[in-house]
Amino acid sequence: MATVFQTPAELKAKVGQHLGHSAWMEVTQQRIQLFADATDDQQWIHVDPARAAQGPFGAPIAHGYLTLSLVNRFLPEIVEVRGISMGVNYGADRIRFPAPVKVGSRIRGGAELIEVENTKDGGVQAKIRVTVEIEGSERPACVVDTISRYYPK
Repeated sequence: MATVFQTPAELKAKVGQHLGHSAWMEVTQQRIQLFADATDDQQWIHVDPARAAQGPFGAPIAHGYLTLSLVNRFLPEIVEVRGISMGVNYGADRIRFPAPVKVGSRIRGGAELIEVENTKDGGVQAKIRVTVEIEGSERPACVVDTISRYYPK
């Protein structure tokens, strides 16, 4: 269940706190192939299961940017900001990929609110660190400081 903020201004009270986790999802070969097709990244470690099984990871792995893109799926499950006219992705800082996501792995996002500030145009900017966890792994798949802007109604 998402942590709900009734207004963007309420975010400030939760700086430094963990906001929760998304549901687990399985990373399938089909999803990896669709991402490869969309981005023209057909590297064998992603799309050739037979060759990848003999490669350094022992199985096909998700693209790092596929894992990163799934943060947009996880965040709405973790954080809901109400009382806004719109919310926008403003950017990201410090993106890292500490561990590969093998096909068939289950991943989820966890989020910590690390910074909130007012913007010059009347919005509220939140920096949320999302850690993409791999079930059964001590090392995360991805850690990214997302930057979102919320504009009050």
